[in-house]
Amino acid sequence: MAMTREEALRLVQEKVQTKNLVKHMLAVEAGMRALAEKLGEDPDRWALAGLLHDLDYEETKNRPDRHGHVTLEILKTLGFSDEEILQAILAHAGHKTPEKPMEIALTAVDPLTGLIVAAALVHPARLSGLTVQNVLNRYKEKGFARSASREDIALCERLGLSLSDFVGIVLPAMQEIRADLGL
Repeated sequence: MAMTREEALRLVQEKVQTKNLVKHMLAVEAGMRALAEKLGEDPDRWALAGLLHDLDYEETKNRPDRHGHVTLEILKTLGFSDEEILQAILAHAGHKTPEKPMEIALTAVDPLTGLIVAAALVHPARLSGLTVQNVLNRYKEKGFARSASREDIALCERLGLSLSDFVGIVLPAMQEIRADLGL
């Protein structure tokens, strides 16, 4: 069974209580859609992977070994069977090596959106004034947004993208939805 964006968003709103987590999931959705468009992949499917990727985060935050697995259980119970999306969710959670493009993309976009949000929060003009160079400068600061895995972000190179190009795809996608992100 396929799932529409509206169905996925309702599921997110039902399962996720933390507003900032919902905003993060929307940011990853936007980044994945833009990346899919750039790479000639299916934007709706990639965006869906981004929107659903942390569906179980609140439930599993103290059990990282279950993160991703619970999302798969929820989705499969609903009849969702897009194996590529399910595998990408597992890969982003570190349960398998990201190999396929969607797996690599989700694993890289997830921490990049966190880095971009952190950079926006300390920028005077927030997200609207942020440039690719601002983000790249923050990326180089190892102590800045420490939880945003530079190693995972650098996976963009496996998609044939330089770090600068990768940021140049995800940043504008997030800027387009800055009102939804509160930035």
